[in-house]
Amino acid sequence: MGPLFEFFKLIEKELIVFSAAVLPVVELKGAIPIGLGMGLSTTGSFIAAYLGSLLPAPLLLFFLKPVMSFLRGTKLFAPFANWIEKRTHKKGVRIRKYSLLGLFIFVALPLPTTGVWTGSAIATFLDLRIKHALLVIALGNLVAGAIIMFLSYGILGS
Repeated sequence: MGPLFEFFKLIEKELIVFSAAVLPVVELKGAIPIGLGMGLSTTGSFIAAYLGSLLPAPLLLFFLKPVMSFLRGTKLFAPFANWIEKRTHKKGVRIRKYSLLGLFIFVALPLPTTGVWTGSAIATFLDLRIKHALLVIALGNLVAGAIIMFLSYGILGS
């Protein structure tokens, strides 16, 4: 086998955790326990999950509005686009009041339907500045990861 194959074999678990963390439902909250459950180190699980979960943030912050605008212009996807935007605005009511602090808290609390995906969507629809929103989302995700590591290590660690 070639050196590239050997490299990917070496980081196979990290790639699984990274890939799981990119998914909107799993994100960091699910990927860290997956990594720990596969026997990956706490550091390896955290880093792979953190980086994977952050990958969608800049894409969503830059491209969500144009994509949603395009979808609203189609007959087939307009109801879906309207539903997503309405749901996101509903979740963003409290965040609007507290702006970046509210966004940080929203992303940092590792609860269902909170996290990078929803936080990025809310920041986009509230027209928060991209560089500020990205920094706040990254910091909130870091805190969420620390909380999940603490909880997972207590449950999965010995």
